Amino acid sequence: MKAFKKIKYLLKLMFKVSPGFIFLTIFGSLFSSIQVIGNVILPKFLIDELIINKDLMTAFYYGIAIVGFNLIINLINKTYKRLLEVKQRKVSYKVMEEMSIKIMKVEYKHLEDPYYLDLKERAAFAINNQNALQRIVNGLSGLVTNFITLLGLIAIMLTLGYILITILLIGVIITLVINSQFMKYQVNFFQSIIPINRKYNYYFNLTNDQRLSKDMRLYNMSPLILDRVQHYNKVNVSNFKKFFRNMGIVQGLQSLLTALQTGLVYLYVGLLASTVETSKKITIGDFTMFANSAINFSKTFDGLFNNVIDMMQLLDYLNPFVEFMQLPNALEVPSDLELKEIEKIEFKNVSFTYPKSNNLILDNVSFKINKGEKISIVGLNGAGKTTIIKLLCRFYEPDSGEILINDKSIYDYNYKSYLDAISIVFQDYKLFAYSIIKNITGEEHTANEQLNKIIDQVGLTEKITELPKGINTRLNKSFDEDGIELSGGQGQKIAIARALYKNSSLVILDEPTSALDPIAEAEIYEHFNELVLDKTAIYISHRMSSSVFCDYILVLDGGKVVSYDTHKNLMKDKNSLYYKLFKTQSENYQLN
Repeated sequence: MKAFKKIKYLLKLMFKVSPGFIFLTIFGSLFSSIQVIGNVILPKFLIDELIINKDLMTAFYYGIAIVGFNLIINLINKTYKRLLEVKQRKVSYKVMEEMSIKIMKVEYKHLEDPYYLDLKERAAFAINNQNALQRIVNGLSGLVTNFITLLGLIAIMLTLGYILITILLIGVIITLVINSQFMKYQVNFFQSIIPINRKYNYYFNLTNDQRLSKDMRLYNMSPLILDRVQHYNKVNVSNFKKFFRNMGIVQGLQSLLTALQTGLVYLYVGLLASTVETSKKITIGDFTMFANSAINFSKTFDGLFNNVIDMMQLLDYLNPFVEFMQLPNALEVPSDLELKEIEKIEFKNVSFTYPKSNNLILDNVSFKINKGEKISIVGLNGAGKTTIIKLLCRFYEPDSGEILINDKSIYDYNYKSYLDAISIVFQDYKLFAYSIIKNITGEEHTANEQLNKIIDQVGLTEKITELPKGINTRLNKSFDEDGIELSGGQGQKIAIARALYKNSSLVILDEPTSALDPIAEAEIYEHFNELVLDKTAIYISHRMSSSVFCDYILVLDGGKVVSYDTHKNLMKDKNSLYYKLFKTQSENYQLN
């Protein structure tokens, strides 16, 4: 039942991305069956005409009919296969597009969970590397072909009696037993090499990771990594030699069984043809037809069995894909409440633990932020600073307590309008292989006064002016030889410009200036305050310089709020965590 549900879901997805692909596959399976049955029946009439009736003209017509029949079927099959290749390519792209859409819509918490990250990789591997989805459809097509063909062949052989079918079924049962045992061995084998492949792929991917190339050369890591690649490669080769040796034994047994079965069929039909009582009923043409039917029956049944086994295996491969695609979307909660302006933010007794962890990250956190206020969140590593931002962005839900905006739960608002009201620059921000202007505006755009002002205030004007294509220069050289590689500080400035250009009522900087020197960072914060003006802003930084520009500072220690006050008031308590952090850092930055 589970397998049926999975097939139903996969076919529904395939029909969604390309209805023509399903119909084309079914069409091809019907013609394959017609060709097999036609080539079993038609030669009977040709042989009988040549040997019994000796009507050469009629025999010639039968010969022409057989040739014409196969020409037409082959022409149809060639055209069908060409169309199918085009459809398969389209389906492959469309399925990956559906998966990309799913990744962008799925709940964010899944994208930080190692289980679901691994699930996503295995799902993509099944689609891209194993081509499992298309092979499922082709397998279903093969099942339809084999089933129709078997019905036709059985109908032909039943005209001779049940003994021929019995001989064939005995052979089929023995083959099934051999194949089923080998399939168990094959499943266990491929399960056993998964850990080895994972290690091999890890070390092999290191050699292709551009980010590691400098360290690998500088510290001569290549021999060490290549040694591991070669080691696991040898282990895999050794394992597969044993696997293919066993496969050869099984295939040899199957060939021997097929030859024995074929001999028994010829012997049985030959005996019938030579017996006085039946010799007049069975012609040489009949003998050929029954013999071909028996041989094709064995081949078709083997094909049917292999199709079923392959499909069960493919469904196992596609388990990660189906599971991932059926994850709930973050956008599916319906709401008509639009968030137009953020007037007030309030955390009320919020506690939070990350999924699959027992470590309490936030412990009964409460604070308020009013419109236009500039807030700095400070604390040691692991204090829960970034977690507050993730909860505020609705990436996760708190275990207890509530988060309010304008005195309403943040989950009451329409998701899109909610995210539109927030701009954020994370510490691990990402830039894309688009032009600078597209990275900032997120769309096809031309420079304007607002954009130029922001670029100037984040300190990028001089750098962009130096570039031949200016603001239309593409970042990195992945797709453009003229693309530029930005320094960490320059990249962060573009990320900050992107957040400012969005023009949201709440702007958040989460460690966005870690690649900047303290003087450049102070300039960014100074200009940033000028840019945000009456907007609400939240700063997170290990450098305490950001706090000087803020109205209030929220101090976290071990997931708890230990202080929430102005810089001036917090500095009065010389035993406080904030005072110690600020003084320690300011002393380190003093110039002698």
